[in-house]
Amino acid sequence: MSSSVRVVIADDHPLFLDGLRGLLAELGATVVAEAQDGRAALDAVLRHRPDVVFMDLRMPGLGGIEATARIVEQAPDTAVVVLTMSEDTASLQAALQAGARGYLLKESSKKDVARALEAVARGELVIGPGVASKVRHAVGGFSPQVFPQLSEAEVRVLELMAEGLDNRSTAARLFLAEKTVRNRVSSILTKLDVTTRAEAMVRARDAGLGTGPAGPGSRADHPS
Repeated sequence: MSSSVRVVIADDHPLFLDGLRGLLAELGATVVAEAQDGRAALDAVLRHRPDVVFMDLRMPGLGGIEATARIVEQAPDTAVVVLTMSEDTASLQAALQAGARGYLLKESSKKDVARALEAVARGELVIGPGVASKVRHAVGGFSPQVFPQLSEAEVRVLELMAEGLDNRSTAARLFLAEKTVRNRVSSILTKLDVTTRAEAMVRARDAGLGTGPAGPGSRADHPS
């Protein structure tokens, strides 16, 4: 999917720019412009209308948060993915409130960047593994807006699926009947347009839901 993605990179560190440019080329994405401050990033977005902007937060002049807010307002079809060294909750919260659709640390792997490209292309929010645990504090718990097609109740079930819980364990955790959980799982798979629990779990983890690997009670290989 990343082969058709057009990208603008905004970062004021030349070595990091070079590395990210090379990584995106390996993933098949096209870098249409680079910028070393927020103002230049905004200008590049308005000129090239890319699919994604990888945005550093701390740059001279117009910073990444304000640049993100302006891009979201003036080019809403462009997804902003913050790529930063900042792990603090305040930066994460500010980026999400500004409208960023992703938040990754600069130490993220090639796989994390590839998943981010694919997730934002689907219109989803993506939070990197290094900061996913902070999302609860930043936004007061996972919002259904992570997957806007799901209800809040379905997001809760999906989160537990991502943690590796099977239907029985999920039902016990949420004080629900197991049949109710099965029905919600079926609805989740339909709304996410996937056929297996494993696919739904990958989508959920890409968006920052779930905190650990599937445990002994996991039913990742079963659709319901």
